[in-house]
Amino acid sequence: MKNSESELVQDADARALTYLEGINYRRVFPNQDAIDSLSTFNESLADEGRPGSETLAMLDDVGSAATVATNGPRYFGFVVGAALPIAAAAERLMLAWDNGSALYVTSPTCATLEEIAGRWMLDILDLPKQSAVGFGTSATACSLTCLTAARRALLIRAGWNPDEDGLYGAPEIRVVVSEKTHITILKALRILGFGSSRLLVAPVDEHGRIDPARMPALDDKTIVCLQAGEVNTGEFDPFNEIIPKAREAGAWIHIDGAFGLWARASGKLRHYTDGVEGADSWTVDGHKWLNTPYDCAMAICKDPSLLAAAMNSDAAYAAGTAKAQKNLTIEFSRRARGVPVWAILRTLGRQGVAEMVERHCSQATHLADSLRDAGFDVINRVVLNQVIVRGQSDAETQAIQNAAHESGEVWFGMSSWGGKAAFRLSISSWRTTDDDIERLIKVLIVARSSYQLQQD
Repeated sequence: MKNSESELVQDADARALTYLEGINYRRVFPNQDAIDSLSTFNESLADEGRPGSETLAMLDDVGSAATVATNGPRYFGFVVGAALPIAAAAERLMLAWDNGSALYVTSPTCATLEEIAGRWMLDILDLPKQSAVGFGTSATACSLTCLTAARRALLIRAGWNPDEDGLYGAPEIRVVVSEKTHITILKALRILGFGSSRLLVAPVDEHGRIDPARMPALDDKTIVCLQAGEVNTGEFDPFNEIIPKAREAGAWIHIDGAFGLWARASGKLRHYTDGVEGADSWTVDGHKWLNTPYDCAMAICKDPSLLAAAMNSDAAYAAGTAKAQKNLTIEFSRRARGVPVWAILRTLGRQGVAEMVERHCSQATHLADSLRDAGFDVINRVVLNQVIVRGQSDAETQAIQNAAHESGEVWFGMSSWGGKAAFRLSISSWRTTDDDIERLIKVLIVARSSYQLQQD
């Protein structure tokens, strides 16, 4: 039996709303029974299809129970924001449009909205107004895009045309990365053929920031990768000290600002990013602090022509302008990831984004102070939304995490700092209230007390 399109969509909408209405009360990580039930999906492919309503019910009844409540208020694992309602609603409408957004002719609406969203992004982040903004899937993909443009630009400047001659025999391009650079930068560089043993690693200080006094030598065949928001401590490299010297040497400066670049949206936090506007390219994620749905990040390049030339995919049957998103990103066939960005920025405005970012940073500071008072070892000085914590030993640290997860109240991930185990608490969901922070504190204190009682 077939179901009508309207029946399936209405059923899906109703189930989605039920899920969202209960998001505050779900276990943050599913229990073992829910995970075991996923075996229900392990069917052989049938010769004859089943009703769509049956498939949708199975997806919800079995699948929803085993999801992680990243869309809830007490997921503190990775820097992941819950999808703001206006962003989720915009995505829902986009699904109905089902427009590809490679070119203006594939969707005048999407092309227009993404162009405006790009302009607003440059405005709220106060980056050079002439820059190009490509909407990609992730910081990984957008870093790959920017670093490709960087290498191409430096090679052409050196008299080598990589588009025609490839890389065999090309002048060597050197890459400087932080000792604490994010794995996605290393992945992008690996894809581009920059082997790890060839990278020039800049030492960092006790906060995870590059030490300018120990920077490798720079020249006009060097790409320098800096960070706005170190993944553990949330710290920022000293841009005002590094970028002018890099520019003087003729190097290309790329900023990995997946979540930290959003500090520029706040008058209270902007000073951490002073000087970042002097870079050549930047990456920033939407699904982190802007709270878009997943699959939304931005590659930003100061010189639009360099990004457009590196990513160009024009063909006789599908030619586009330098502004066409297929000429600014890796993907040709692509969804309009800039639409939820436009929807959030229009709905929250400059003030709403700043208030959300500042609230999370304030909550992180309160969390750190409370945990210190309770006897935890808070490792970082908490300049942003990241709190790195450990117990009196690696065993205690791991036991605290295990107990917290078992409670179902919260979820967060393990990390390490200074060679010792630690857990990282990231605050970036619009749903997270001060009460949710208090619940997290209580869970951690109870978990630590239980472990210590067991050891006595």
